[in-house]
Amino acid sequence: MTSSRAAVLVAVMAAVTALLRFLPFLIFRGERKTPAYISYLGQVLPQAIIGMLVIYCLKDVSLTAAPFGLPELIAAAAVVLLQIWRRSSLVSILSGTALYMLLIRLF
Repeated sequence: MTSSRAAVLVAVMAAVTALLRFLPFLIFRGERKTPAYISYLGQVLPQAIIGMLVIYCLKDVSLTAAPFGLPELIAAAAVVLLQIWRRSSLVSILSGTALYMLLIRLF
C-alpha cells in the first residue's frame, strides 16, 4: 500500500469518526432537553453491549475437552468479583485478562 493511499484511508476514517461524534449535536441542535428514547438507549445499551461481548468471547469455549473452560470461568469470576469489590472497570478487565493469560499458560 502506498503512503498516499494510507493517508487517504486515515483521513476518511478520521472524517467518519468525527461526523459520528458530531452528528447527535447536529440532529438535536434546537432542542434543550435530550429526547427520552435517546436517554433510554444511553442507559440500556452499555449493558447490552457488554453482555454481547461476553457471549462473543465465550462462544468457542469447549466444555467437553480439557481444560473444560476452567480458565475462562475462573477469569470471568475474577472480573465479576473485582468489579463488585473495587468498582473499577479498568482494574477488573486488566486483572481478568492477566489472570486468563496466566491460566491458559498453566493449563
